[in-house]
Amino acid sequence: MKKAIAIVEFATISAGIKAADMMAKTANIEIIESQTVCPGKYMTVIAGILSAVTIAVETAKHAYGERYISGFILGNPHESLFPAFHGTTKMEEIHALGVFETFDAASAVLAADTAVKAAIVDLIEIRLAKGMCGKSFATLTGEISAVEAAIAHATTVTVEAGMFLDSCVIANPDKQLAKFIL
Repeated sequence: MKKAIAIVEFATISAGIKAADMMAKTANIEIIESQTVCPGKYMTVIAGILSAVTIAVETAKHAYGERYISGFILGNPHESLFPAFHGTTKMEEIHALGVFETFDAASAVLAADTAVKAAIVDLIEIRLAKGMCGKSFATLTGEISAVEAAIAHATTVTVEAGMFLDSCVIANPDKQLAKFIL
């Protein structure tokens, strides 16, 4: 299990790529995702033990600080975040479906972590920024009351950060829709 996760976002693609390379060479971390995001920014998600993640992020921020936009380090992330980044969470069916959408990637990850720690739900996917003009969203499933509680907690986190866009809970999604979510 990873002990920490971080997201860093840079204003230019070249600075973001150089920073991602520097983080990987500076500390024993795993790059979970590293990609361009709209509109022409670059984002990298890393994981590892907290000290290594902190060293990697601080090194990149120091080296490319003038192009650093935002980011965060989250210690003790819920382990369901990792397969959700890749859309590889294995599920057979959706009971109730929860969706929350944010204006940025960092808020979506923090909200997803909050949601799965607040209620007994399964995180299906976290989709970060790419192809969505920098917006991000996450989907989760579980019993209706648990999904409602998880979405409420995720919404609170994103509203407080000023990054909330929208959310919904669908009690029993139609099987035609569910096959596209799973």
